Order: sequence, then structure tokens, then C-alpha cells
Amino acid sequence: MSLTLLAIESSCDDTSAAVLKDGKVLSNIVSSQKIHEEYGGVVPELASREHQANIIPVVTKALKLAGVDKAEIDGIAFTKGPGLLGSLLVGVTFAKSLALALDIPLIEVHHMKAHVMAHYIDDPVPNEPFLCLTVSGGHTQIVKVNSPTEMRIIGNTIDDAAGEAFDKAGKMLGLDYPAGPLIDKYAKEGEAKFHFNKPKIKDLDFSFSGLKTSILYSLKKWKTEDPDFIEKNRNDLCASIQSTIIEILIDKLESAARQENIKDIAIAGGVSANSGLRQAVSLLGEKLNGQVYIPQFQYCTDNAAMIGISAHYQFDEGVYADQSVKPDPRMVF
Repeated sequence: MSLTLLAIESSCDDTSAAVLKDGKVLSNIVSSQKIHEEYGGVVPELASREHQANIIPVVTKALKLAGVDKAEIDGIAFTKGPGLLGSLLVGVTFAKSLALALDIPLIEVHHMKAHVMAHYIDDPVPNEPFLCLTVSGGHTQIVKVNSPTEMRIIGNTIDDAAGEAFDKAGKMLGLDYPAGPLIDKYAKEGEAKFHFNKPKIKDLDFSFSGLKTSILYSLKKWKTEDPDFIEKNRNDLCASIQSTIIEILIDKLESAARQENIKDIAIAGGVSANSGLRQAVSLLGEKLNGQVYIPQFQYCTDNAAMIGISAHYQFDEGVYADQSVKPDPRMVF
């Protein structure tokens, strides 16, 4: 039996819609919101308003590009959580309304599990079990994946996420939001020669609040000695900050691999687009003598294709939502 799904993602500041047929992506449209740049971060109220303006054009474009009429859709997948309440509400409400009008099933998807599921979009599909380091602006996790519908967090951040550390450090350097891609860009031209304190956290958990504090006080000290210090050393500072964050991530991932006796590793989430992290994970894979799975750039940041592939596997198991479903900003993994 053929299965055509429309997927919707609206957890933060990207409005996305994708169409999948039998697990293959026919279209994946993402509309990013530029309005937040002037505020140095996502403004929830503005994000939800932008979603309201974007949702219909984005869905329409996804269906047109896929060459699929809405009457051909067998189910609608959507992000239930976690995320910003107002943003989630737009996607959930739209999905419920269209599913009701077409009299087809709803499939609710967990946003962070969907990031892991990005690895199931294209071949080769990962060997199971594998470990996935999921890194975004709001989450940093190590997930043990036994199957597309069975995964467990074995390491988590106890405070800030790695993506947030990139953005906050970038703000200290005077970089525009989002700063992560800019730090990656400048780091390629610099040398990691500045030292920042790395947190000592037990087990497989992460912490980045102390690192941000270390960066803040170091920059204050250096700027006192030379007011133009950041401008003169921008590339080296970016390389040093990026190197430190990546070292923290890779050390924990390696510990997890040895603890769980799993050699195959993966990365996912927005920060998995970082070139330094991608290279470091590849080197770790060689060290572990295992397979390394790195998603395409279009599947790193928030997108509906990952929501759709998650729903594809849930659909097979008959896991549906009903019209009483509500967004869950703090949805449990």
C-alpha cells in the first residue's frame, strides 16, 4: 500500500512543510524568519505571527513541488513539541484543521526524535544500535538508538545547550544572530590559541553555562588590556571558542561509545551543520573503527522532512493522534 504524508514543522522560527511518498522526500520547503536578527534572538510573539503568515504559502509550495494534490494525502504529520508554544500552536492547529477537512489521520511527532530520524531519510540507513549526538540551540543530547521508534537519552545538558553557547559567545564578540555559522566561518581562518575553562560534569551529561562565563570574563580582561582585542583577534577567538565546544561534545560522545560498547555514531540538529564538528565526529569514527552518519545540510536545521520520516515509521505501527491533541512545549522525550 502506497503512503503519502504531508509533514509540518513549526517549533521555533522556521516554517516548513514536506511531502513524502513511501518514505521518500518529494519536497521539503523551509521559510526562515529574518525578523529576529535585529533582536539578537528569537522573539516568540513575532515567531508565531510569522508562522501564521507563512504556513499556507509553504504548504501550498510543498504540494506543488511534489506534484501531489491534497486529495492524495493519506495522513498529516506535525511537530507536537518541544518548542515555543505560539509557534507550535500554528502548526498543530493547521494540521488538525486540514486532517479534519480531508478526514485523514494525524501523526504527532517529537521534535528532537525527528532530528535523530533525519538519518533515515536517505540511504545508507544507520546500523542499529547507534549513538546520536543531537545538538541544537535548545538541546544537547546523546541518544542511544535501537530502532526508529525505540531510542533513549543517555546524556543531556544540565543547563545551556551547545547551540546557545555558540550564539551567546558570538554576541560577546559582536557578531550578528545567529552567530553559530559566523563563528564557524571565521574559525576556518583562525588558530585555536586561547584557553577557556571546560566544565567537569560527571557521567555523560553536559554543561555550557560555565564555559560562557569563562569566555565573558576572559574577554573583559583582554579588552581592559587592549580595547581593540576582539577586532584584532576575531578569527583566533572564534577558532578557540569553537574548538572548546567541540572538544566538550566529542569527549562525551567518545565516553558514551565506550561505555555502551557501540562503535557507530551520528550527529543531528542545527549545530551538526558546523564544519568543525562534522570533521571531529569523522575523526572519532575512525578512532572507534565504526561507521559515522552525518546528515545532509538541509536536514540539519529544523525541517519538515524529518517530521515526515518519523511519522512514516509511526504510521506503520498505527500511532495516531486525535482532534483533541494540543501542542506540548515541554514534551517529554
